[in-house]
Amino acid sequence: MKDRNSGHPAPMDMFSRTISYLRLSLTDRCNLKCMYCVTEDEQKGCLVKLGREELLTYEELLRIVRVAVEMGISKLRLTGGEPLVRNNIMDFIRQLGKIDGLDDVRITTNGVLLERYGQGLFDAGVTKVNISLDTLQRERFADITGVDCFDRVWRGIETALAVGFSPVKLNMVVMRDINDDELPAFAELSRKMPLQVRFIEFMPIGTSTRWTRDTYMSSDEIKARFSTLGELIPQEKQQADGPASVFKLGAGAVGSLGFISPISHHFCDRCNRLRLTSEGRLRSCLLHDEETDLKSVIRGGCSDADIRETLLTAIRNKPKGHQMADRLKEDGADCHGRMSRIGG
Repeated sequence: MKDRNSGHPAPMDMFSRTISYLRLSLTDRCNLKCMYCVTEDEQKGCLVKLGREELLTYEELLRIVRVAVEMGISKLRLTGGEPLVRNNIMDFIRQLGKIDGLDDVRITTNGVLLERYGQGLFDAGVTKVNISLDTLQRERFADITGVDCFDRVWRGIETALAVGFSPVKLNMVVMRDINDDELPAFAELSRKMPLQVRFIEFMPIGTSTRWTRDTYMSSDEIKARFSTLGELIPQEKQQADGPASVFKLGAGAVGSLGFISPISHHFCDRCNRLRLTSEGRLRSCLLHDEETDLKSVIRGGCSDADIRETLLTAIRNKPKGHQMADRLKEDGADCHGRMSRIGG
């Protein structure tokens, strides 16, 4: 398969999946302390963060992206931590916009700084924005995130819509007895606003997770909660939808609903992703711990060919799929490391 922008054959893994999507975790730092990323003690106190020298520099990241694009990788997402807290982030994004063949740059953010940076992101060529939002209640927002700034996030959402991002995607991690009572309110947003409201199964990721079997809700159960709200009308899948199954809540809805089911209905057979963690390690599966150290390669005086081969090694090592559902039935095992460093 050839990427339509670069003209180069997109790399394929050992299971004939085309790998065209690179996710960069730019930092493990964040201006929130969400309960599914950190422990209760960490939410109240200090978190140990990577030092500046432990992060890949912007120059190193740009070099990696150029090589990846030359290989046929055409889609890039900036994640964290919170990517917008990294110093000089806009200069970096503008440099990304100058890379020939890279026409699809996306960002996932918690929205706190989006009111400030939204217009600049749009002008710099960022194509899509995903905003993490797990509650519409101000006090609950402070409980979940450790910070009372719901109003700032909502202004960020309004800014994203006003400057022209379409669709703006809201990512809600659904947690039983924590925020599942708000499912109808989130769904109703899609009737009147041009949002894709996406409901994501809570995953046991990282050593700090507070995931339990009791907090987990499958997408099937989530959908069942909407039976009294109106008909869920399936929508034709678009490339921008990624792994989400998308529906309209009634024919007159302005926006849409998306369901992401990494555990109950995993999409491993069509996964096209490769992740670069904020520690400079390539991770070919979010729910699999094997990583390839790219930082050591790039700081060892490597050539572009060495970077390419390291990327290809990670792609070749991409597992056929995760067994998270089976592992959870057996012992509740999770994948390790910090979610803020892996990148969501």
